[in-house]
Amino acid sequence: MKNLILKWNQVSLVKRILVGIIVGIILAVTIPDAAKWVTIFGSLFVGALKAVAPVLVLFLVMHAISKHRSGQRTNMKSIVALYGLSTFLAGFVAVLASFIFPVTLSLTAGAEDVTPPGGIVEVLRTLLFNIVDNPVNALLNGNYIGILTWAILLGIALRNAADTTKNLLSNLSDAVSQLVKWVINLAPLGIMGLVFDAIVNNGLSALLDYGKLLIVLVGCMFFVALVINPLIVFINIRKNPYPLVFKCLKESGLTAFFTRSSAANIPVNMSLCEKLDLDKDTYSVSIPLGATINMAGAAVTISVLTLAAVHTLDIQVDIATALILSVLSAVSAAGASGVAGGSLLLIPLACSLFGIPDDVAMQVVGVGFIIGVLQDSCETALNSSSDVLYTATAEYAKLRKEGKEIIINA
Repeated sequence: MKNLILKWNQVSLVKRILVGIIVGIILAVTIPDAAKWVTIFGSLFVGALKAVAPVLVLFLVMHAISKHRSGQRTNMKSIVALYGLSTFLAGFVAVLASFIFPVTLSLTAGAEDVTPPGGIVEVLRTLLFNIVDNPVNALLNGNYIGILTWAILLGIALRNAADTTKNLLSNLSDAVSQLVKWVINLAPLGIMGLVFDAIVNNGLSALLDYGKLLIVLVGCMFFVALVINPLIVFINIRKNPYPLVFKCLKESGLTAFFTRSSAANIPVNMSLCEKLDLDKDTYSVSIPLGATINMAGAAVTISVLTLAAVHTLDIQVDIATALILSVLSAVSAAGASGVAGGSLLLIPLACSLFGIPDDVAMQVVGVGFIIGVLQDSCETALNSSSDVLYTATAEYAKLRKEGKEIIINA
């Protein structure tokens, strides 16, 4: 048994995850009732990721900031700029696609019992209150904006601490990172349970009536992932971007597709950055930050579903308003929750731009929850994989400017 486990662990994680997916599908199709116990693996896996991610972010960011020396250069400005640009372009692509392939809805689906933000001011207000949240409360509730704020402030405060204190932070950071590696090693079992649960409880029948809407949504996300993102990467590093793009999609996007949570995928992204040999001082900050503000997939969802409501109600939209929607969807997406379905709560905010009443907008949110099986999975895969993509892009662009050779460990 020990030798079997060792051989299993020697197989690449992606191949093991694919085995888990196949087994999950087979069990769901053949013996769905007898194999219900399999779902516990998915719940445990996502629960473990969500449990360890806040602690990981706190210690990694605190340690990275505390050992930062004055004058030491990082790529954070470039990374944040790339995050913002890609999110805006994703919203713009979704707006164009919605005009080229207009979709109308039968707004009869009941809205979920949710309370969406009333406007952009409320979104910003929520962000500000998350920043000043109690650190213990932020850790308990997975408030990554609050965790980041406290980690950065404590890291700055500890810059002048004794070396023994900094060594303690380093040891704690390494210990939590090791815990994360153990959790990620259980991904095949966890994803097997998630796939089984998704097929048994949702199936694909509920998606048939919304096929065209799904095609536009998922098509936009694929276009952003395979055309827009590679173009941005190429402009920055002047090398073939696809080895890096495919590696990020394969190792980050695949797990994010099933966990459906950018926050839960933070440990996976940290591990991938380590494999790519990126600067730990940079990615320990950029990855958790990306999980909260780098939301290209969310921008696509907000734009497409909002314009579906617009077309359904036969509202005329000019180019200027469409551009405003692109900006609004990008800004709103940055305020979306890092959990499954978080972007759907911001649709009424975008609908308000066109004077669409809340009761109609909430029906659109209801449609979003119906198609969420695929929509949210693809959205999270795009969001999370591009966190690593742009962290790597900024570092490789810096190497190119310094005249150094860029080696992508794909």
